[in-house]
Amino acid sequence: MDYSDDLLDYNYSYEFNYSFHEETVCKHEPTCLNEPLCVILVVVIAAIFLLGFCGNALVIWISGFKMKKTVNTTWYMSLAVSDFVFCAFLPFTIANMAMEEWIFGRLMCKFASSVMFLNMFSSIFLLVVISIDRCVSVLFPVWAQNHRTVKKASVVVLICWLLAIAMSLPSAVFREVSTHVGRTICYNNYTSYQHGHEIVALSRFLVGFIVPFVVILVCYSIIVLKLRSNRVIKSSKPFKVMSALVAAFFLCWLPYHVSILLELNHQNYDHRILIVGLKLGFSTAAANSILNPVLYVFMGNDFKQKFKSSMLSKMENAMAEEGRTTSRYLSRTSSMDGRASTHI
Repeated sequence: MDYSDDLLDYNYSYEFNYSFHEETVCKHEPTCLNEPLCVILVVVIAAIFLLGFCGNALVIWISGFKMKKTVNTTWYMSLAVSDFVFCAFLPFTIANMAMEEWIFGRLMCKFASSVMFLNMFSSIFLLVVISIDRCVSVLFPVWAQNHRTVKKASVVVLICWLLAIAMSLPSAVFREVSTHVGRTICYNNYTSYQHGHEIVALSRFLVGFIVPFVVILVCYSIIVLKLRSNRVIKSSKPFKVMSALVAAFFLCWLPYHVSILLELNHQNYDHRILIVGLKLGFSTAAANSILNPVLYVFMGNDFKQKFKSSMLSKMENAMAEEGRTTSRYLSRTSSMDGRASTHI
């Protein structure tokens, strides 16, 4: 069996050499609050929950109810919904990490894990779609101006969510709840499926990291080369924004996937190191839900101008300006200048 201390496989999975019993013989006493590192991680994830929940809720409200619906606002709102739901389920992880046991039952064990993986993959797929959309807009401006519609963007978003559902199904299939010596855990049970653990971990690594990262990197590399060759922009801000987007994706998700791959050969590593590595990997992955609204909204406009305005005006101006800049680029007007940086 493959057992996990945490909700989403972000903890070291180990094997027990004894049987589980429904009747407990003693009460489990959590030690997390007595360990500085565990306390720090709980506080960090709680902060991610609060900031990500509020930040993405604000993006959803502005892009969904305060602005005209466009392709750009469709991307923004879909990405924000994905990150919002991810953050909404973080309290289950926080409670599980602090109490060091699962108290929410078998159904929620399967549901919470599946929903969180659903949003993890949907967020990643949407980042890829945004990258491809911007790349196509730069390479084929006339075609993009004629074919970029809200209806088509909505269909693409639906496809992303369907693919994310498919990738999240293993959590519903393999997650189980068992109790031993007073401790109830939500874990992965791969005993009936040979190489099930390896297949799930490797598929998540390839589909959820390697392929998306390569696509994003290629798209933004093409954008940089195209803009430089056409001398469309005068400032270096677009390159900084693009570098931040690629770096954020890479740095947030790499620790998680590396830890999961190391866990496949857990017998070769110190158990405590794997536990710490997997918890840190989860924390950095969760932090991506905060960085997305920051990088895609707040960095899309001049900071000084946004600083003088209200919080709502900041976000509305940033997203509206990107839409105006995209239109200017697609129409190839001569008015393009350094403000085109918000296109990126």
